[in-house]
Parts: sequence; C-alpha cells; structure tokens
Amino acid sequence: MAAVTAAMVKELREMTGAGMMDCKKALAATDGDMDKAVEFLREKGLAGAAKKAGRIAAEGIVYTDITADEKKAVVVEVNAETDFVAKNEKFRNYVADVAAQALNTTASDMESFLAEKWEKDPTLTVKEALSSQISIIGENMNIRRFEQMEEENGFVASYIHAGGKIGVLIDVETDVVNDAVKEMARNVAMQAAALKPLYTSEKEVDADYIEKEKEILTVAAKNEKPDANDKIISGMVMGRIKKELKEICLLDQVYVKAEDGKQSVAAYVESVAKANNAKITIKKFIRFETGEGLEKKEENFAEEVAKQMGM
Repeated sequence: MAAVTAAMVKELREMTGAGMMDCKKALAATDGDMDKAVEFLREKGLAGAAKKAGRIAAEGIVYTDITADEKKAVVVEVNAETDFVAKNEKFRNYVADVAAQALNTTASDMESFLAEKWEKDPTLTVKEALSSQISIIGENMNIRRFEQMEEENGFVASYIHAGGKIGVLIDVETDVVNDAVKEMARNVAMQAAALKPLYTSEKEVDADYIEKEKEILTVAAKNEKPDANDKIISGMVMGRIKKELKEICLLDQVYVKAEDGKQSVAAYVESVAKANNAKITIKKFIRFETGEGLEKKEENFAEEVAKQMGM
C-alpha cells in the first residue's frame, strides 16, 4: 500500500475543498491514487465537482500580442522563480518580445519554438536568448507555453487580468465589427477570465466525460437517497449534470453583468448581434493562468499538515 504523505493530502485538499482527515481517508482507501481519491470524496458527498484546473503556484506572467488588423493573436506564459522578478520591467519587456516572436512563429511545439532564430538577434536561438536573460536577471526562467488564434471572418479579442495573472483570447466570427461588438467580445473575455470555463459550449464536451460524471453522480445520489428508485436517481443525476455544464461551458454560464442575474452569455451575445444587425458566433476561447498546474515548494505548510495529522 502506498504511503499517504502530507503533500498528497494538501494537494487533494486544494483540488476538492474537502477536510484534511477526509482527504487522508480517501487517499488511504484508494492506495494513493489522486484521481480515484477525488472520485471517492465526490461519491461520499464530501467534495464538489472537482476540476483539476491547477493550483496556482509558479510565478511569472501571461501576455498577449495581436496583429494590427486583429485577425491573429497569441497568448504566452513565461515563468520566473519569484513574484519580485515577475514584476520587474526587464522581465516584462522580455515576455513582450517572446509574445511578438510567438505571434509569427510556425513552430507547433515548444521544442521547435526554442530552436528557431530569435527575431531580435538572429545570431541566437530563442533558447539561447532565454539563457542570456537568465544571466541578466539572475533568476531561473522558463517559456512554458504559447497558443495562437486566427479568425479571418471577424476578429480576435484579447484580455489580460491582474497585470498578467490571466490572459484570454476570444475567437469572434462576425459580419459586423464596430465598437459595440468589440465591447461585447471584451466582456466575454472578462467572463472567461473570471469564471474559468472549461469549454466554449456543450458541443465541445467529450461524451466520455459525461459518462464518467454520470457514474460518479449516480453513486453519490444513491448514497444520498438509498431508498429512491432508478427513475428518481436518474432525474437527480441529469439535473446535476445540466447544472454542471452551465458552470463549465462559457456560452451557457450566467453572464456576470446580466441585470436580471439569469441571462446566459449566449443570450448576451445574441442581444448584441440583434442590436447591431449582425451575425455573431463565439467560436473558441483560450485561457492561460499563470502557474496553472505547477507547484512551488511550500515545505512549512506540508510540515504543519503533517504535525496536525500526526504523520
């Protein structure tokens, strides 16, 4: 049987919001398997619909760049060791240069990107330019990821939140481009930044994901109402899945600026389209959050957890 460590308990607790001892029991019951432990807690009704959206730990910034015609954009994430460096002007200027390079690159992966010539100094590769910056700034850095977005029949909108903690790109297909439509796109980007959707719409949701959710929620519903028949259980499960999809799909979320507190993002987009006699489709979004899925050392917290649990 795998040993349950304080770090594992901490990770599961951050992912699910469940209590410390419940997390320890879940890990013990699942032989330390993190995914199964999440399912265990949800089946017992001890955790919400836990999405491994990533613990925000590593420092750095997310940055976007966009062409003058707004047809093409890129979002990049560059990490550093400390928040102090992340706020440094030299570091931020370097990240802007990385974004400019990524906007025009034909590289399809990070390895190819790092191997190409650095536009600001073709005698160096992107990787060599990064090494040079590490020497100048005096702290380890990493170009973690980038993603481009293009829209010929409309435009791409971008939004940066909290000075680079979150960056969002929105693909807007439209036959009318004016200030009102651009404002709508920015509002949708802000929605994506704030409410962390996983998909653009229900059409993107994988069928396997739905089936897995049905399995987990069915067990949870039966534990909650052991005497209920299959029809009642099925109704409970489908109702919860429908509610969950409204939370994780951008266009199905309640629009945060809705005056009635009920209007969906899709309905908001449609209202703007109608007001401007336009045909508008939000085709896709990209959302980067600094440090997503990365973890920095927090030995003191782990020690504190261990002491509380008698490990």
